[in-house]
Amino acid sequence: MSVQSILSVYNLASVTDKQQGQSWYARALTFAVRLSDLYDIETSTIVAVIASLSPRNKWERNMQDAESMVKVSAAGGTYADLMKLKVCTFSTGKQKAAKILTENITNRDELLAILKGPKLCEFFNCILGDSGDVCIDGHAYSIWVGDRITLANVPSIGKKLRQTIKADYQEAARILGVQPHVVQAITWVAWKRLHGV
Repeated sequence: MSVQSILSVYNLASVTDKQQGQSWYARALTFAVRLSDLYDIETSTIVAVIASLSPRNKWERNMQDAESMVKVSAAGGTYADLMKLKVCTFSTGKQKAAKILTENITNRDELLAILKGPKLCEFFNCILGDSGDVCIDGHAYSIWVGDRITLANVPSIGKKLRQTIKADYQEAARILGVQPHVVQAITWVAWKRLHGV
């Protein structure tokens, strides 16, 4: 449970893991910008929709779900129309995404208030390039602990524990001379490969 655990996983990262991790959030932002241009909706709004739909959702499906909701909204779809769409996450996430889109919320503080959950807010911040933030999810927790823990068995990460984990990722980043969210992304890519997640 420490900086050392994070560094150990980072050191197991292949060249490909590092390339993928290094560009992960930038690629996510590029996807959001593409949707923004295509559907004439603010990038920050789209990133918030992506974050809303992210819990327990594979990235490829997360992108599909976000695009289908954005597309229906851009075509004049109502909240009820958006709620009829099938997405691969919890209904609370779909409700947040539908609210963000139908109310056309673009203000960052308002978007964060709707996202509410710390992991969702961190994911939103990291995609938008807040280089100091770190997205602490079940995988980041497992990496920090230094042991593979199934997502169902990851404990609830309270405020104090979250700050501790985040500080350790930030310290690992300082040692490596890499941005914290990049360390998190690289270790996440490596972890998935190492454990066949």
